[in-house]
Amino acid sequence: MIGAGTLTRKQTSAPASTPAQDLANVKPLPIWFFGFEGLMGAAYDVCHVWHGAWMALVALGAVNAIVGLTVLRGRIKLVKAMLKNGRTRKIAFGLIGLRIGVHVALGAVGADVHSPVAHLALGSLMTVLTVALLWFDQRVTFRALGLLPTSTSSVAAARTAATA
Repeated sequence: MIGAGTLTRKQTSAPASTPAQDLANVKPLPIWFFGFEGLMGAAYDVCHVWHGAWMALVALGAVNAIVGLTVLRGRIKLVKAMLKNGRTRKIAFGLIGLRIGVHVALGAVGADVHSPVAHLALGSLMTVLTVALLWFDQRVTFRALGLLPTSTSSVAAARTAATA
């Protein structure tokens, strides 16, 4: 019996969907979630100030994973879309380059970062930059996919509501 046990009907594939269709019902990540990544951006400096900080950073990394997999579970598609985005990779490599560049530049002028205050200041700068750039990247991604209203359409909608 040739062909016994094989499928006789034609397999149809699901229609291809665009990233905008996949993300249509996904809400943006809250800005506080990027605080986890911001703290990881400051990890180098935090560990120089407090040598036991790596344990707290590992614990916060675990909290980040748990929150990401439970509370924000529905937004995993957004995170995957952002990670596939070349702009996100440029931000990550840019932050690493900034970190190295700042240390090299300060070392070249004889102002190495050794004091706890300097490490905390540089860590704070890296945290703020990381959070701001990731939020901006998410915002640009949503606008590019047409998922967030642009400022002009928001203004137009507000004017329409005010006149109605």
